[in-house]
Amino acid sequence: MSTEDFDSVRRDPDPIRRGKRATELLTTYQQRATELARLRKAVGPVSIGVPYRYQTTDRERPLIAAEDAETANQLEALLTALSLATSRYQIEPDRTEPPAGDTIVVCGPKSAPIGADLLSRDPALAMIEDNGRWWIEQREDSTRIGSPSDDAQPQSADVAYVARHMIDNRVIIHIAGIHGIGSLGATHYLRAHLADVFRQVGQQPMSLVARATYDGLTITDSELAAGPYVW
Repeated sequence: MSTEDFDSVRRDPDPIRRGKRATELLTTYQQRATELARLRKAVGPVSIGVPYRYQTTDRERPLIAAEDAETANQLEALLTALSLATSRYQIEPDRTEPPAGDTIVVCGPKSAPIGADLLSRDPALAMIEDNGRWWIEQREDSTRIGSPSDDAQPQSADVAYVARHMIDNRVIIHIAGIHGIGSLGATHYLRAHLADVFRQVGQQPMSLVARATYDGLTITDSELAAGPYVW
């Protein structure tokens, strides 16, 4: 239960209403705890992978962007809260396969072939490049969702693709922001809404689009932009 919920109930001067609200909140949080426990049992130890991005400093070298590093930190915190063991790995620019076991792949189609391959398995959403700009496209009607940071009047906001695959009896979560900060925004959304997403889709393969606003490396808000689509 959040501190705000607890304080709101405690401050209610009507004892009958206070008792009723407390019961309602208790029921809600018990349901969420049950759903999170089911999710924890459905997923084993998880490896978290983020991409190398080639940048030029004194020479061209593979580096991990600050946004990706923080995304891995936040994902690790989320999984730890679910009592799941974690490990990390780096996604090389030529990587085509995820590691063995359950894993989270934070990688767009431009960063490594593994990102494009996972996206090709999704019948609902795609990521496409058009005239130098990337979009998340709904396959059914070709509706596109772009990053507000790429608009003519840029905003401090980005969007990201999130999918849950079942491949060879293992869970592969795929996160791909239009930009690196988008993946961090998607992680922010999952940390706040994981129980809600799980309640809607269970253990089925699915994909969705998350939108987030940011200030530097701090995500200020996140929301669902499309989906979830079960497939």
